[in-house]
Amino acid sequence: MPIIDVFDRCIVAYHIGLSCEAKDAGIALKSALFKRQLFMVDQKPVIRSDNGPQFISNLFEGTCLKLGVEHERIPFKTPNLNAHMEAFNAILEEECLSRHEFASYAEAYATVADFIRSYNENRIHSATKYLPPLECYQLLKNNQIELKPVKV
Repeated sequence: MPIIDVFDRCIVAYHIGLSCEAKDAGIALKSALFKRQLFMVDQKPVIRSDNGPQFISNLFEGTCLKLGVEHERIPFKTPNLNAHMEAFNAILEEECLSRHEFASYAEAYATVADFIRSYNENRIHSATKYLPPLECYQLLKNNQIELKPVKV
């Protein structure tokens, strides 16, 4: 379960596991806020998700409330409203998961983690002026680049 910043296309945090429960989604959300140094800011980002069981749980909603993060869930049967995540999932499937036959869970976890690192560090995006997500993020952070607003 990745958490993507739709502005710079970075996979900021993620959970890889045999299952994905509300506590795992909450940990990934906390990790994303920590990595982007957003725990102490007044204006927190909005998190958008589908209606998976981990996201509709009281535990995840409570985590969002405690963190001061607005949680927006897309309506049922509207994956286009979560297009950035759906696009990343398709890329992960096509360029990573379908190209490997894993001998163990540890190998699968390592391969996916390496893919996400490479995605953030090397994969260019037209929306980020053909820069990899991490490079775009650094330039944005230092006010060295401007991007068009993202339509969500």
